[in-house]
Amino acid sequence: MSDEARRIADELRTVAAFGLNFAQPGSFDEERWQLVLAASARLAALNGDGAADELLARYQANHFEVGPMASGEAAVFHNGRLLLIRRSDDGLWALPGGITDPGETLARTAQRELWEEAGLVGRVVELLGVFDSRRWQSQKRIHFYHAVFRIEVDDPQPRPTAESTAVAYFAEDDLPTLSPGHHRRAPFVFQQLRGEAPIPYFDPPDE
Repeated sequence: MSDEARRIADELRTVAAFGLNFAQPGSFDEERWQLVLAASARLAALNGDGAADELLARYQANHFEVGPMASGEAAVFHNGRLLLIRRSDDGLWALPGGITDPGETLARTAQRELWEEAGLVGRVVELLGVFDSRRWQSQKRIHFYHAVFRIEVDDPQPRPTAESTAVAYFAEDDLPTLSPGHHRRAPFVFQQLRGEAPIPYFDPPDE
């Protein structure tokens, strides 16, 4: 076996952990993601990392010990309003964005998710910041680093997609009910655009 096999095992484990984070307990989705997690343990065992059952028990006890995950998010403004999508998982509104695929840059993730969730093609023009999910009050079990990019589009008209239940622009004083974490990041990007917060933003080191 090889380092490549270990990387594949880690990728399977990471994907399974992400899926389990969103799957409903007792659902078929949870069952399938558990199978993927078990496959990652078997592959790691073949690579000499330990017994498959022991590895699986460890993985199930701590889905995300492989490390924090990264996501890219898009901030698109039109006539002073911010583009938001209504998520299909919790029914709340959020910046378009999602997990970064293996081999993909953070900027490309934001660009891709904007297309997949809002039907918009855009140019990444600026990094607004990198936000630690633990400090920005996300309620997900995953520890994320969210990279938010300002994206410009030629055609600002969003289109419904299979990955969101609604898409619309909102003024700062008329924001809808936002998903945890987004409820702080969305207002913050308005502050950045007014020059009231630094660009790019980053969370300071722990004291």
